[in-house]
This record gives sequence, structure tokens and C-alpha cells, in this order.
Amino acid sequence: MPQVDVIDRENKAVGKIDLPPEIFGTEVRKALLHEVVRNYLANMRQGSASTKTRGLVSGGGRKPWRQKGTGRARAGSIRSPLWRGGGTVFGPRPRDYSYKLPKKMKWTALSSALSAKLSDGELMVVEELSLPEPKTRLLVGLLRGLGLDGSTLIVLPEKDGVLELAARNIPRVDVARVSELNAYAILSHEKVVLTRGAVEKMREVYL
Repeated sequence: MPQVDVIDRENKAVGKIDLPPEIFGTEVRKALLHEVVRNYLANMRQGSASTKTRGLVSGGGRKPWRQKGTGRARAGSIRSPLWRGGGTVFGPRPRDYSYKLPKKMKWTALSSALSAKLSDGELMVVEELSLPEPKTRLLVGLLRGLGLDGSTLIVLPEKDGVLELAARNIPRVDVARVSELNAYAILSHEKVVLTRGAVEKMREVYL
């Protein structure tokens, strides 16, 4: 069973905690992580890119000139794709890029991502994280005290509006609840910080 130190706000070890092997001790499956991240990014796409075909471009209802006798090539509309200002051929149209993956795949990828972070030494457990008021400078000082200066994902057991507001203006620092955690959020940050309460919440939600 994986075991890590629990640290306090001064970055001092105050105990140890056993991490569930079903969540933090699984095989790291890179191909599955790739597929789940690809799915997440596809679902985030707006799919709103749009171009107009010759049937959608305004104007061009009249034949520019008669069919024969002018010496010019025959033309039926000034909105032909061959003309400047004409329609676009095979251009993008609004579409939905999202698709679904089985829940078991998402769960396996989540545990695989957490296991990878633990094995790489990029996961830490703190006793608690709280702020008296939603001040960015307070959270910056707290993270510096923990030795965190890169991209960081803070995982909490429940919603903490004060902490979420304080982190909103810090680049590359995000706050997530256990219930909304996903593989992409974990892999897109250098460090993952869990509170002791978040670990206990994971036992309830995931096991």
C-alpha cells in the first residue's frame, strides 16, 4: 500500500497516510491516458468554425453575361468559388466534435494519472489548506512555503469559495474538487496537492 508523508503549512512532516492502492498504485497505461486526454480536448472544442458555400453567399442571382458571343468564359454567377468573394468549396461547417468514453475507461485513466504523479514524486498530501480571506497574496505565500512555484493543482474534498477565489488570479494554479477530478487536469499540472480530507473523500467516492 503506498504511503506518503503528510506535511503542514510550514512544509514539515506531521505524520504519514496510507493511500488506497486501487487509486494510487495502479499500472500507468500511457495509451489509455492519451485516449482520455484526446477525448477531453475534443469535448472542449466549440466546433463553431463556419464558411459559406456558393448557396449561402449573398448576391449573384443574375447571370453576369450572356452565354455566347462575348469572347469570355461562360459564367452563371458572380458567387462561384472561382470568383473573388465567391463561396468556399468544402470549407468547415459547425459540427459537434464530442464523443463519449465508457466510465470504466475514465476511472482507469484517473487512477493511472494519480499513480504516475505519485511514482514521479509530483504528488503531496497536506494536513489542510484554508485561508481566512480570499486574498491572492495569502495563497501565493502558502504555496511558496510548501515549495511550490510551478503549475499546481490543488484538490479539495468539497467546495471552498475562499480558496478558489484566491487562486483565480494565479497563473498555472487551479483548484478542483474530488468529484470533478479528471485525468487531463492531473496531467496538465506539474504538481498535485491533496489535502488529507481529499484523500478520505476519494475513499468514499471512488471505492
